[in-house]
Amino acid sequence: MTDKNMNKGFTFIEVLIGIGLLVIVFTGLYSAFVFGVKVVGQSKAQVTAIALANQKMEQIRNLPYQSAGTMGGIPSGNIPETETLTRNNVAYTIKTTIIYIDDAFDGLASTTDTLPADYKRAKIKVFWSGFWGGEISLITDIAPKGIETETGGGTLMIWALNALGQAVAQASIHVVNEQVSPPIDVNYQTNDSGYFILAGAPTSTEAYEITVSKTGFSQDRTYGAEEVANPAKPHISVFERQLTEISFSIDWLSVFSIETRARESFDDDFGNYEKLSVYENIFIDNSEAVLAKIGEEYATSGELVSKEIAPLNLINWDRFSWQDQELENTDIKYQLLFATSANWELVPEADLPGNAVGFGISPVDVSHLNIANYPKLKLKGILSTAVTSTTPVLFEWHLIYNTPLIGNVDFNLQGLKTIGTDINGNPVCKYIEKHSSDASGKINIPDLEWDSYIFSSATTTGMDLMETIPGPQPINLLPETTTAAMLYFKAENDLLVKAIDASSSAPIFATDVRVYNQGLGYDKSKPSDEQGDAYFIPLEQATYNIEATKDGYQTATTSVNIAGKTLKTIFLIKN
Repeated sequence: MTDKNMNKGFTFIEVLIGIGLLVIVFTGLYSAFVFGVKVVGQSKAQVTAIALANQKMEQIRNLPYQSAGTMGGIPSGNIPETETLTRNNVAYTIKTTIIYIDDAFDGLASTTDTLPADYKRAKIKVFWSGFWGGEISLITDIAPKGIETETGGGTLMIWALNALGQAVAQASIHVVNEQVSPPIDVNYQTNDSGYFILAGAPTSTEAYEITVSKTGFSQDRTYGAEEVANPAKPHISVFERQLTEISFSIDWLSVFSIETRARESFDDDFGNYEKLSVYENIFIDNSEAVLAKIGEEYATSGELVSKEIAPLNLINWDRFSWQDQELENTDIKYQLLFATSANWELVPEADLPGNAVGFGISPVDVSHLNIANYPKLKLKGILSTAVTSTTPVLFEWHLIYNTPLIGNVDFNLQGLKTIGTDINGNPVCKYIEKHSSDASGKINIPDLEWDSYIFSSATTTGMDLMETIPGPQPINLLPETTTAAMLYFKAENDLLVKAIDASSSAPIFATDVRVYNQGLGYDKSKPSDEQGDAYFIPLEQATYNIEATKDGYQTATTSVNIAGKTLKTIFLIKN
């Protein structure tokens, strides 16, 4: 056998390499073809755009000087500010801007240049969209027959500044004045230095309505008396041969990312002994806890311990606070106790440093305590005096804790910036809106201007706003930021439903829990969490029906009377 026929044909690897090379070659050819098509298309569109711009420019050049202007513009004329034409199935937008120019040769608009409208400048901008979109611009100056024109009017100088007082370039300016003839309605842009000079503006008093904006930025504008009785920035006046200068503040928009949470607390103002589990040598009177008297003298020491604090739906502990009065030679120390299998003991130093000696400065941060180890707590106070004729006084104490996010909570958001005052001299806020968190207890509020904001309770929700984090209010929102804020609400009445397996006593996850009262128009459903809990807040004091359904279980129904914080356990039976 010879080797003549052994290497005929291609191996599989050689075929793959060949295919790969062909793909590379054809991909390059296709890309070159697409690029060529795009270049040709752009070139054709650009030629058409230049022709349209030249036609418009020639139209302007053939007008008398006094007629060279745009509809509703300064100067006024018969040329539309914006036109749309279709050529070769491509839509072209033609934007014409004609303005007066105050040439620096004879002094800029001021008392030294009483005729600031030296000549006109026309800018034609043609732009188109699509696969080969683009734009072109042409500019020309139009001079009057004489050295200067007796156009008359005054000059507006409009500034756009950001939150730091820096110039904002290419900000949009919308100018409207319906009190002159012909009426003015025209758009301009600030230059790279953040200002725009509008020469030859017809004279009028508080009639120029000016709005300054930019994509992604806040908006600032003038206001009329029909909007606010005493505007802080009224519509602008222009006087013959005078310069009117005005600035507007705009900057990048920002976002508030909000969570609405439930905040609860154990509170005792010592009106009686009901919330105490232990008290020794302690006397309570007139909402004060003091050392008890032995004869005519106070005891040298005494202590009191609260009842067990075991929240129904605890997410985390927050802080322990109090109000007291410690006269000279008197003292009160505060501690926290937790439940062991047999007793109540001090929370260890390792978890709460300073607890062994006792705390003397309110509040004490307990947010780091693990609720798995500390699901319930007690408060302890130790009163003492070195002079038996005086006693320290404990007025009240509080243990604050947080429960889950709550959905569909209404609240108000108000900025502190004002646009003026009303007829009674009260400030009129630029921003005040009502918002509501979603079913999960969250909401993002976009497109907000940089400002200092105040959150408050909506009057119809039955929820009181207790605290905001960050705090205290107002909360500053800086430009181009997303600021997270947690709103803690407290409701007078709520309901925690626990779904439990009747045979194993284990919690049932994802049970559909419905709570309703047809007379009140209340009907809401929530799935239970991994602990079998479904939390309903806020509720009115009334009787509610409960229906719990879960695949594989019989539907369970019951009712509950709501008054304050209420726990209802439902046992579901398997099919």
